[in-house]
Amino acid sequence: MSSLARERQVLRPSQLNALARDLLEGSFPQVWVEGEISNFSRPASGHAYFTLKDDRAQVRCALFRQNAQRLRFAPRDGLQVLARGRLTLYEARGDYQLVLDHMEEAGEGALRRAFEELKAKLAAEGLFDAARKRPLPAFPRRLGVITSPRGAAVRDVLSVLARRFPLLEAEVLPVPVQGDGAAAQILDMLRRAGASGRYDLLLLTRGGGSLEDLWAFNDEALARAIAASPVLVVAAIGHEVDVSLADFAADLRAPTPSAAAELLAPDGAALQARLRRARQQLAALVARRQTAAAQRADQAFLKLQALRPQLRLERGRSRLAELRRRLEQAQQAPLARRAERLARLLRRLDQAHPRRRLQEHHHRLALLQRSLAALPGRLIEPRRLHLRGLARALESVSPLATLGRGYAIVQREDGRVVRGPADAAPGERVTARLAEGRLRLRVEPDAG
Repeated sequence: MSSLARERQVLRPSQLNALARDLLEGSFPQVWVEGEISNFSRPASGHAYFTLKDDRAQVRCALFRQNAQRLRFAPRDGLQVLARGRLTLYEARGDYQLVLDHMEEAGEGALRRAFEELKAKLAAEGLFDAARKRPLPAFPRRLGVITSPRGAAVRDVLSVLARRFPLLEAEVLPVPVQGDGAAAQILDMLRRAGASGRYDLLLLTRGGGSLEDLWAFNDEALARAIAASPVLVVAAIGHEVDVSLADFAADLRAPTPSAAAELLAPDGAALQARLRRARQQLAALVARRQTAAAQRADQAFLKLQALRPQLRLERGRSRLAELRRRLEQAQQAPLARRAERLARLLRRLDQAHPRRRLQEHHHRLALLQRSLAALPGRLIEPRRLHLRGLARALESVSPLATLGRGYAIVQREDGRVVRGPADAAPGERVTARLAEGRLRLRVEPDAG
């Protein structure tokens, strides 16, 4: 390289373009650009190349295949879009361009920015916190469906409810779901339904659409009313990919109207199966308990039969009859023996029949008869004498007998017996108990 070239710091085109690229990428890491698409082309590679322009300038853009596949609309010439990307320079041609990673229609883009800003504001206030969400009731009785009465969403919801749980009463609360004034009418219906006290649940729903179509459900006042609703609110706005502020504010978000109905209505077939199982289990339990109760009743009956008063009374009567029979036998045995002896004597008398011995036998017979009459007295008299002896022995050791021999028992006022001079103080009143009556005495001091 010549000295002149070194002094002037001459750059090659590739070096210049590389420096320009570094400068652009360092100064503009990421930018949003809104403009009109022109010269749109999409070769077999799947990349998209076009120009974004306004009424005074234009910029080349490239959208590579991976990002182009995520677009939710079909780009075309003349379409106003909002694009996000980084500035760079294509060194081979020296073209200044914008490499995009996201692009959306311009009208929707403005709405998206407003949506994100409002979402962040309400989230910061805690309006979307999971802690304030209420759980679904297991068996709701009446559901209010706030939606358009002519849309596919209401047909899907009512069809699923009728199939899963016909006992759930659903009332359609008609409102417009898009367009001017829709948000205000939805808000008014939500408040009136919540204040009516008729509903266990409220379902806010509509079918899919663009962000602009769904914009009524991104109203700030509506989101706050959903969060403050006295009745639990379920939101099913659009398709699964559609998200609204109503979804975030609701107690539960369902991906589609049909999915919301599936979540809200219990499975009638499953409930019937559970009821059948519960009924079978209950019948088996009742049968087991009845069997056990019958067994206990049988056992108790057998015990009662063994211990019943009538049976015990019959046994007592039998025993009493046996004792009476034995007593009668014991009483009649001596008489029977005497009667038998008398009968023998009579037979001997009849056999002998001497006149001279007749009087003797009559006298002997009279003696035997008296002896027989006195027999009970002779049996009792020894016992009576023995009892009298015991009574006399008891009287001999009785204090009263001692009193009868002239002695006395001296007692103090508190009833204690005076056994010696030390047990009573001079001047103290005492009582002397005699065989007949009592004497009141006063203790005098010993003069000796």
